[in-house]
Amino acid sequence: MNEKLFQIENLVREFLLAIGEDPEREGLRLTPQRVAEMLAELTSGYRTDPKELVGGAIFTVEYDEMIVVKDIEFYSLCEHHITPFFGKAHVGYIPDGRVIGFSKIPRIVDHFSHRLQLQERLTEEIANFLMEAITPQGVGVVLEGFHLCMAMRGVKKQEARMVTSAMKGLFRRDPRTRAEFLELIGQGKG
Repeated sequence: MNEKLFQIENLVREFLLAIGEDPEREGLRLTPQRVAEMLAELTSGYRTDPKELVGGAIFTVEYDEMIVVKDIEFYSLCEHHITPFFGKAHVGYIPDGRVIGFSKIPRIVDHFSHRLQLQERLTEEIANFLMEAITPQGVGVVLEGFHLCMAMRGVKKQEARMVTSAMKGLFRRDPRTRAEFLELIGQGKG
């Protein structure tokens, strides 16, 4: 990764020159290094295996009621403009003999969000991974995102939020299950 960080640092220096800045001035001397390190962190999802994140944190249990982890903060980069988008993820599932450790769900959200992304794809990737990893009766994922590419440029709408959902298994087939999930995360009617 060190060679890649060095390449990014050089590109950032070139970028600073291209916009008319002096990469050697006091405030910018460390900027190429800082940007390279930040981008390495924000794109770490390319270099980690989500199966390793889960590790041995899948447990056999006799429990078949809905489990919900809500208000999981996420941060990602829009693949169209490489600007941040961020918000809250809400993840629910109904086990079918196996549950996943509570802290693993935010780690899964982080893993998939730490790539250049579209919110729609991110939502699907989280849901599909959980369906594969624990084979539950169903999974529901809702993401609420604020996109700086829309707030800072283009249409410049600072209050607009995007909401995406992925409903798998029972969450897709059974309207009551979907309604219960949406109610638990505060998206239901009422």
